[in-house]
Amino acid sequence: MMTTRVGIVVLLLVAVAAAILLPRACGGVERVVRTRDGKVITFAQMIWEIKGKRVIFVGETHDRMEDHRAELRIIRSLDRAGVLLSVGMEMFTAADQPELDRWVAGTLAEPKFIEIYYRDWEMPWPLYRNILLFARSHRLPLVGLNVPRGVAAKVAREGFAALSAAERAQLPPGITCDVDPSYMDFIGRAYAEHTGSRESFVHFCEAQVLWNRSMARHIITYLAAEPRRSMVVIAGSGHTLKRGIPEVVERESGMKPVVVLPEGPGMPRDAVTVEDADYLLLR
Repeated sequence: MMTTRVGIVVLLLVAVAAAILLPRACGGVERVVRTRDGKVITFAQMIWEIKGKRVIFVGETHDRMEDHRAELRIIRSLDRAGVLLSVGMEMFTAADQPELDRWVAGTLAEPKFIEIYYRDWEMPWPLYRNILLFARSHRLPLVGLNVPRGVAAKVAREGFAALSAAERAQLPPGITCDVDPSYMDFIGRAYAEHTGSRESFVHFCEAQVLWNRSMARHIITYLAAEPRRSMVVIAGSGHTLKRGIPEVVERESGMKPVVVLPEGPGMPRDAVTVEDADYLLLR
């Protein structure tokens, strides 16, 4: 992680360059597949259809700038449509909430916020900077959804049963990581690159369940406390597939989320169905 003064200066310079380029590239997606009928619609039509939903999941490949431009455009469009928005982010933990609130309120300087960002996330700051600046300038609440990195890493390495009482206390109350065979099959297909023993694969699945259930619980808790707000959730496409976080949100809250995924190497147009997402952003 780059947390030194020199590193932060370099990041800020790169971020300025990204900000200069953004207006030219912001409008990338114009065509969208609506999976329920396979019809190709406009981006504006998709926004009109989803603006009444309380939870809107937008998937990403973390290191693809075009995915982050699409996320920002969705947030910007919903805000312009008059939706009272919040933005939930996999990139921050629930423990980061005080700093997120200070950032949105304008009382936390960008260099310090960058340090907090890199405490939890390894992707380059410029990928998310414009989303975070937009939330700040429009006073859109940012909500940290993730669990502490060390806890998730330990589950992936050793399994949920290995967590200490102190580590479990850092999770939402009552969270478990039981994995049924059908979910293991889903994870095996979604993460085909995973290699290792049967035991390591079970631990990997438990970590995915931990992420999905914990982030879902944080989404539900926030929206219950803010009944007038909707939430755009930004997370990796593996988590935002309907079988991931959205399924848990619907099961535990009764809210039916909408899922928007970007077309990409792991999400080809001919393979994504209504069981995966509601809309596919075409490139």
